Amino acid sequence: MKIIILGAGQVGGTLAENLVGENNDITIVDRNGDRLRELQDKYDLRVVNGYASHPTTLREAGAQDADMLVAVTNMDETNMAACQVAFSLFNTPNRIARIRSPEYLAEKEALFKSGAIPVDHLIAPEELVTSYIERLIQYPGALQVVSFAEQKVSLVAVKAYYGGPLVGNALSALRGHMPHIDTRVAAIFRQGRAIRPQGTTVIEADDEVFFVAASNHIRSVMSELQRLEKPYRRIMIVGGGNIGASLAKRLEHSYSVKLIERNHKRAEKLSEELENTIVFCGDAADQELLTEENIDQVDVFIALTNEDETNIMSAMLAKRMGAKKVMVLIQRGAYVDLVQGGVIDVAISPQQATISALLTHVRRADIVNVSSLRRGAAEAIEAIAHG
Repeated sequence: MKIIILGAGQVGGTLAENLVGENNDITIVDRNGDRLRELQDKYDLRVVNGYASHPTTLREAGAQDADMLVAVTNMDETNMAACQVAFSLFNTPNRIARIRSPEYLAEKEALFKSGAIPVDHLIAPEELVTSYIERLIQYPGALQVVSFAEQKVSLVAVKAYYGGPLVGNALSALRGHMPHIDTRVAAIFRQGRAIRPQGTTVIEADDEVFFVAASNHIRSVMSELQRLEKPYRRIMIVGGGNIGASLAKRLEHSYSVKLIERNHKRAEKLSEELENTIVFCGDAADQELLTEENIDQVDVFIALTNEDETNIMSAMLAKRMGAKKVMVLIQRGAYVDLVQGGVIDVAISPQQATISALLTHVRRADIVNVSSLRRGAAEAIEAIAHG
């Protein structure tokens, strides 16, 4: 398949890396010549230096005979314009765009439809990340939760701890422990290395275990691998940006939610928009503020600012002061593996969520869902089987 990727940033580059080895003809477009040379040296692909939405650039990239255009530049407007140009001038049959602004997303049903802006598939990273965090909160102790088959089945990652009945035993014992629950262990990561699970494989403490089960059986299976944590009640969110505000809005009617925002005007706006969330204007690294707000009673501390260092440091401070679980949003892929598993319980990568959504649409055919596991170490694919 001939695919044009607009934007050679982290998402565009990672997408190209995933696709070049699958017999695809990849062309990547960007204005950063150094970045393009770096990608061309590493992978078998074409590069075009130019403005992603300009007709001359798209023509040079081969839009006239491309099968798909994937617009993942840093500008929503550029992504939308590129899809329009590809449709109007070159009749490119499949067009995917990454859209971040909530202003556009609020009107997506009217904007992105036949006869309007010709985007076939819309990727909204903030919405993907918000849903991802919400699933983690629903299943205390989970490191990753991926839903399949219209939410009926889930693939869950948990860390095995002493106290879980299956820890120290072979996988073959799982059926005897839970005779009425159908579950499969799909993967095990031990000290950063993948292990192919077999019946004789013994689960060890600190293993990351990925299992598949009906969504209503997740807690039962988790109880075999660790002592079940109590449902979360008190949640503290740092950062009132798009993700922080959206997450608070989703959680505030089921949990006790506090949100810390550094910008005074933004904090005031959020306090008016959110119904049951307590909003503070302040610095999440302010120990006095955290003490006053009973950080030692917080079940989950979630750092969602746009600055990786701020998220990491505030989460480490919160954990030291007594927060039971801490999650951080990490933009730089290199940081994710460095921070997760120590003081930081869960590191969340918007790029990996975006890549998974993109691969679902790019691979098409009978692929229903593609999810990246353990920050890209493996993939879980949901496909339609024809009889």
